[in-house]
Amino acid sequence: MTALAECVMTTNCQPVPLRDVPVLSESKFATQLADELCNNASGLSALFGVPQSGQHVRLYAVTNQQTTGQIHLMATDVGDSYTSLTPQISQAHWFEREIAEQWGVVPKGHPWLKPIRSHRSYVAGRDAWGRSSDDPILPCVQPAGTDYFKVTGPEAHEVAVGPVHAGVIEPGHFRFQCHGENVFSLEIELGFQHRGIEQSLIGGPDKRSLHSIETLAGDTTLGHGMAYCQLLEGLAGIEAPLRAQAIRCVAMEFERLANHTGDLGGLATDIGFLPTASFCGRLRGDWLNATALICGNRFGRSLGQPGGTRWDIDDAMADELTKRTEAAFRDVTGAVELLWNTPTVMARFENCGEVPREFADDLGLVGMAGRACGIDRDARRDFPSGMYRFAQLPVAVWATGDVFARAYVRWLEIQRSIPFILDQLQALPRGPVKRPMGPLQPDSLVVSLTEGWRGEICHVAITDTAGQFAHYKVVDPSFHNWIGLAMALRDQEISDFPVNNKSFNLSYSGHDL
Repeated sequence: MTALAECVMTTNCQPVPLRDVPVLSESKFATQLADELCNNASGLSALFGVPQSGQHVRLYAVTNQQTTGQIHLMATDVGDSYTSLTPQISQAHWFEREIAEQWGVVPKGHPWLKPIRSHRSYVAGRDAWGRSSDDPILPCVQPAGTDYFKVTGPEAHEVAVGPVHAGVIEPGHFRFQCHGENVFSLEIELGFQHRGIEQSLIGGPDKRSLHSIETLAGDTTLGHGMAYCQLLEGLAGIEAPLRAQAIRCVAMEFERLANHTGDLGGLATDIGFLPTASFCGRLRGDWLNATALICGNRFGRSLGQPGGTRWDIDDAMADELTKRTEAAFRDVTGAVELLWNTPTVMARFENCGEVPREFADDLGLVGMAGRACGIDRDARRDFPSGMYRFAQLPVAVWATGDVFARAYVRWLEIQRSIPFILDQLQALPRGPVKRPMGPLQPDSLVVSLTEGWRGEICHVAITDTAGQFAHYKVVDPSFHNWIGLAMALRDQEISDFPVNNKSFNLSYSGHDL
């Protein structure tokens, strides 16, 4: 840990004494943050508020420095309002809307200030929208002074979709402004899956904490679980045994393979290409069953534990997982390569839903959505933890920013995950899979970054004098990327919404928390 005048520098999962985080004036905070993010070598992993004594809310910013592998922390205290950061720092736009909703603090000058989840402020008597404590808070009911985007003119019309959709999928509301088939604007409204998970973690960790983390976004059970376990281990000053770290990373890659394979099948379904759609639906199950072989649960529930893993992989299981991985990869290769070799598929994928690189940089898109726009960032390489420190995976990048790029990056990542899994299974370190946890460091702040299958996952914990959670912040990659889907639909046909939506495949529950 290194302290500078304007920030404190640390590394992944390395706790910092809370007193060492500099509290800057509002103007210095804004200037420092803008300077760090101006060259796109840094990303805004988290921006969140924590109530202090009196009427103050302390804003914490967490930035990641790709070139150095460092994490920078800084803070500022604000009252009922402050000058919005968004006009100078586009990546802050969604975070500031969340801060306003949670703590009743108004970022003055924000270009489109409205709720992102539509729940009451956590601070009694404070509400940025002017609502009383008796007002019903319903998603899709806009507070006074806000409205949906509107486009007016001859033949302009509005299409409202959801929040209830066909099929067994999560709820979200989409409001399109169109001229004929052409989409001028898509506004996405979420919050229907809000469960108050962050608030429920305060006072922990306890027996419910890991369960809450793993159900935060069910298809990213292992990604969030690993971030949580590593965060606790950092606070306890220990590392999980190398064997446990290898098992965790193998399971993380199985989660990536299952979701990427399922998404490629889903993309094929959305354009009516049945061969790949049929095969990938089954093959997704093969990857999930590989995880179930390890721990008995297809999504990896309770596989990771603070201090290590609950289950081990013996030699016979490693051999069986190797055979299953090789066989499933052969089948996935045959099913997926049909996509790239079929002209009608490529005609639907290419030049559809393009997100320009400059938009992706300004808005802070992460994970495969960002890499499909040419952003060469991956927490497994840039902020490695576990076995990713010793066996790095090549980062899969494409530059066109369209549906094809988002599909092809998935395929590249599948190909690069396979050798990593096979290598780890062949050379699992000997030894135990769990280490005892000690007491957690009190009065500290720790940041845990992992690369889930969608992208960067950020967990931040602040502990109190007893070493318990005084505040817990989760940033799922979907929090960064929903605005990317809105940008992808601009000047597209509304009939291309399903394939664009699937090409991002973002989490509603991971965003809503």
